[in-house]
Amino acid sequence: MWLLLIAVYDFKQRRVPNWLALAGALLALATLAFGTSPLGGDWTNALLGAGIGFCGLLVFYALGVMGAGDVKFAGALGLWIGLSALLPVWLIGSLLAGVHAVLWMVLQRWPVLPGVALMLFGSPSQAVGDTSSTRVRFIPYAAYLALGAAVWMVWGRQSG
Repeated sequence: MWLLLIAVYDFKQRRVPNWLALAGALLALATLAFGTSPLGGDWTNALLGAGIGFCGLLVFYALGVMGAGDVKFAGALGLWIGLSALLPVWLIGSLLAGVHAVLWMVLQRWPVLPGVALMLFGSPSQAVGDTSSTRVRFIPYAAYLALGAAVWMVWGRQSG
């Protein structure tokens, strides 16, 4: 449910609120503390996943190509899935984000299906009115990480 909330919020608003990232992190910590983690994680794997997830995306935030919500979500997601699943989830999420970027480039040059463009990239007024950053972020990376985690939970865990 948390992954769904992240994906919907990031697709619609192009941001991940602090309360949502924090809620996911606290729930992950609670499941670890009570030994009820649905993904069977342990403390070491979870904390390493959180640290690598957060620090790995912090570089992209520092470069101005990713929002802070994406970074916080990656840290919280690392608590849930652990270090061992982080790479496959990053790869799946990055591939999905790459498809999004290619579609954006194609639709910029060939303005067909404006409804699809509006769904993928938001309205032009959203982009113009955004004063929180000097760069407009069209790609909801946290949403794609959430989808990547869902894909991994359904198919990736079956092979392991």
